[in-house]
Amino acid sequence: MPKRVDHAERRTEIAEALLRVAARRGLHAVGMRDVAAEAGVSLRLVQYYFETKEKLLLHGLQQLARRFEERAAARVRAAGQAPGPRATIEAVLTAALPTDEESRTFHLVYTSYAVLSVTDPALAAQPFIKNPDAAESALVELLRQAEEGDLIRPDVDVELEAVSLLAMSAGLGTSVLVGQRSAKSAAMILDHHLDRIFRGDHLPDRSADATERR
Repeated sequence: MPKRVDHAERRTEIAEALLRVAARRGLHAVGMRDVAAEAGVSLRLVQYYFETKEKLLLHGLQQLARRFEERAAARVRAAGQAPGPRATIEAVLTAALPTDEESRTFHLVYTSYAVLSVTDPALAAQPFIKNPDAAESALVELLRQAEEGDLIRPDVDVELEAVSLLAMSAGLGTSVLVGQRSAKSAAMILDHHLDRIFRGDHLPDRSADATERR
């Protein structure tokens, strides 16, 4: 009896191969033949599932986004049973910092997608910007919850702060990626900015952290 093929699983395996090659060589240098070799399958099979390089790249982007969502959700769970808006925001933003191989791949490849979409009409025509918009909306909602709970300072514009936090996280991630600063330093900068948003009487006790950093 012939073995039954799980097509969704096969597509995921090929997308994962794309991400591994892109993390090593850069997204612009990845071809369908390279991905086939990395996945251990034929070029014809990759073409069967994705037809064009653009479709393969877009599926890879979706896979990358799913992996990040899983990573961020795990960090939120690790923050406690009811972590609250600040801890949730901190968990999500630090999940994007390139602190290990998986997060390094996320930051490097996701940034490459953004840059490539500027000059690639096929990628530019796709809803590439939806994920950042979704992240912004999620942060706005968390900050509004904090505002309703009197957890943030009264002069905070939650929409502006959501944009600022995402932009800061992306910039800090790049600075870690290129070796400008350490992941620990980047996390401290994010922490400092959150201290400026959230009310002092609701801030977590960081005395143990301060002792460790000395």
